[in-house]
Amino acid sequence: MVNLAALKYGRLRYNSPWTQVVIVGFVALCSVGMFSAIGGLGAGGTQDVQLSDIASSVLYGCFCVGGFFAGSINTLQNILGPRMTMSIGTSGYAIYLGALWNFQLHGTRWFLIFAGAILGFSAALFWSAQGSIMMSYPMEKDKGRSFTVFWVIFQMGTLIGASIALGIEFHSTLSTMSTGVYVSFMIIMLTAMATSWVVLPPHLVVRGDGTIVELQRSLSPKQEFKEFIQMFKDWRMLALFPMFFSSNYFYAYQGAITASLFNGRTRALVSLLTGLGSMIGSVLIGSITDVLPFSRHNRALAGCAFVLVLSCIVWGSGLGFQTKFTRASAEVLGEEIPWDWTVGVAAGPITLILAYYLVDATFQGLAYYTMSSLTNDPFKLARIAGYYKGIQSGGAAVSFGMDAVKTAYLGEILISWLLILVSLPLCALVVYRIRDTNYEVETVKHVEEMEPEIIGEISLPDGHRAGQDLEKK
Repeated sequence: MVNLAALKYGRLRYNSPWTQVVIVGFVALCSVGMFSAIGGLGAGGTQDVQLSDIASSVLYGCFCVGGFFAGSINTLQNILGPRMTMSIGTSGYAIYLGALWNFQLHGTRWFLIFAGAILGFSAALFWSAQGSIMMSYPMEKDKGRSFTVFWVIFQMGTLIGASIALGIEFHSTLSTMSTGVYVSFMIIMLTAMATSWVVLPPHLVVRGDGTIVELQRSLSPKQEFKEFIQMFKDWRMLALFPMFFSSNYFYAYQGAITASLFNGRTRALVSLLTGLGSMIGSVLIGSITDVLPFSRHNRALAGCAFVLVLSCIVWGSGLGFQTKFTRASAEVLGEEIPWDWTVGVAAGPITLILAYYLVDATFQGLAYYTMSSLTNDPFKLARIAGYYKGIQSGGAAVSFGMDAVKTAYLGEILISWLLILVSLPLCALVVYRIRDTNYEVETVKHVEEMEPEIIGEISLPDGHRAGQDLEKK
């Protein structure tokens, strides 16, 4: 069997943090990215917005419950570990897509709701493992760009998925997606389950400075539960609660107006553009948090200010547009809906939705950067990521539930924007107190301190030769 940890080509190492983040990005591309592409079509590619909202509300409700425990499950190495956690986590996306497809063919409503519950629990596992890897594997100076690399690759899934849908639907005037779209997405999603197994466990990953991802001793389930409860007593987690709660809250509103305003092929185009907007936003926030010549907490504060200003511009524009129509409107801006992209007035709203996702990526990136600044411990970050996804999904469940009962669009956008405005000053309070480095207060383990048998089985960064390391030991 090939020893993946020993693979090296020039300066490229399989066991470098960057390689692992890229692989996790591709796992997300094939699973969550395809799911996001379907979500970008509005109502999961169907015209039954209410059913989609109910299924999504169940999904995020289960995600909320599962998220709180997923981090602890991921850290219990003897139970799952990151590889199996991600593989199981990605399976739910294929099941949910199958339920959407089944609904299109046979109108089976209960299975879509049931699949939403399955996806909620499985997605919690995936995002806990993903968050731990993306936040703990890279060096501190690279954590912002680590998010950028992951998010760009992940959103390429949205871009590719939307391109497939757009290509298949290009000459269609139907309001729903065809069977060809669902078949293509299903094939791609199933590959994610296998790709998860080529991710390396933490103890085989070596950073560029010769440090390794430190692992604490394995905790018992009882001890793990105590660590989990301790997070709810941390003032930083309480201060970040509004940010976590609001980080997916606006998806219900954006998906609802997309389904209402556009026909099938235009929704495919919108989905493609939202992926592009997310990629641009991730590059912007990664550059601010890693490249600006300031201290770490000043870069994070600059990120807070940037996201706040950008949110005010985009959401303010969205509010102005929303005042022009309601749920009951049959015409918007003087044109009957749903629009095709050939309708002249569609250009502005399409651009607006692209901008919404650009802001979303900067907001998500800031949240991840803030969490990753608190510690470098992969087990603690797995718990924090699980807490984050749990709170985030609770917010999404509430928003989809509100949309399912046909809450006024104007009320939805006002709540979404208000939550963002409240959360950013509290995030700034947390990042103001972060250290410029955690290496001075947390255990740092170097290659030279690893067991000799492990050193002989992995590739090392330039300047760290196995022979020298063994001699030092």
